[in-house]
Amino acid sequence: MKNASEFTLYSGGLRGSEVEFGTQAEKWGAKEVTFSYDGHKPSRDRGLVILGKDELSRGDVSMEIVCMRMNRTYANTETIKKVMQMIFHMVINGFQVFVIGFIQPNDTVKGGTGWTVELAKLFNRPLSVFDQSRNGWFSWQDNSWVESLPIIEHKTFVGTGTRNLSEEGKLAIQDLFQRSFKS
Repeated sequence: MKNASEFTLYSGGLRGSEVEFGTQAEKWGAKEVTFSYDGHKPSRDRGLVILGKDELSRGDVSMEIVCMRMNRTYANTETIKKVMQMIFHMVINGFQVFVIGFIQPNDTVKGGTGWTVELAKLFNRPLSVFDQSRNGWFSWQDNSWVESLPIIEHKTFVGTGTRNLSEEGKLAIQDLFQRSFKS
């Protein structure tokens, strides 16, 4: 059986999904890295890493590209840009990606969380989304969503998602850790 202490969760520590991923990582003994930046107030700060201007710029991407990939428009504000840059650090460091959210008909995921999903697709990362509207896990395989029941298999992983975490979403995170690390 896998030893959770050999695994590291990467997230942004925001309320909802990220807090629950962090709570479970701590409960099971996994390491945790919470990315943030000046002026950003995470709800969870275990393993806090403050990204400076130069580090954030490594994740810089044109908002036109983000809007095109997401098939929606975002205000080109400094805050949104920093969030997108921070998400880059989560995905570049955490190999396997787990998201709680809502898969839309165009195969994107609702909200800012969707950028995490798009980066995971671009970087060809193992990607699983718990769709709260369908109450089930889906993995991105061969350019489409396939029902699945994932486990944490890679030593570094991302846990993120909606701030509006449902009880089903919370249970999905708890079950993910249970399946992955039970003794």
